[in-house]
Amino acid sequence: MQKRKFLMVLTAATMLPVMSLAHGPTRQKVTLTTEVAAEPADVWATIGNFQDMSWHPAVHASTGANGNDIDATRVLTLGAEDGPTISEILYKYSSEKMSYSYRITDVLVEVLPVTNYSSHLTVKARDGGGSLIEWRGAFYRGYPNNDPPENLNDAAAIAAVSGVYQAGLDALVETFGAPGS
Repeated sequence: MQKRKFLMVLTAATMLPVMSLAHGPTRQKVTLTTEVAAEPADVWATIGNFQDMSWHPAVHASTGANGNDIDATRVLTLGAEDGPTISEILYKYSSEKMSYSYRITDVLVEVLPVTNYSSHLTVKARDGGGSLIEWRGAFYRGYPNNDPPENLNDAAAIAAVSGVYQAGLDALVETFGAPGS
């Protein structure tokens, strides 16, 4: 009986490394913030309409349906009129809290190397005046299996999402100015 128990423990111990390799991707998270000189209501007037993402330099056009209602949709065309698109759906919206949350419903991983992406954009009052803008997202890499190619791994997904957020936040600083400037 002791020998059988020992063999079961030994078998389980040798399986642990193999099981850990079979884990698959881990949900990644990115949060970026910036501060601008404008008051929150002015910033929200620019970014608070889910249907209009013209403030982001990568977005050539934004079309959609149902305004800021839950389940509203939008399609972002990137770069140029015939550029790649990203389809999104709104799942939370609060003009009082100056925040909204959305999910990507369709994007090619060659455009944005992520899957199961959701994001939250919010504007808050900054101590001393101005606004704090926070953009955060959670997602999986573009390749769902083990051993992803370099362009679809966790690092590529984090870099791509961070780049999108940073470009948008930089554009808002350019529009509204940095605090104290």
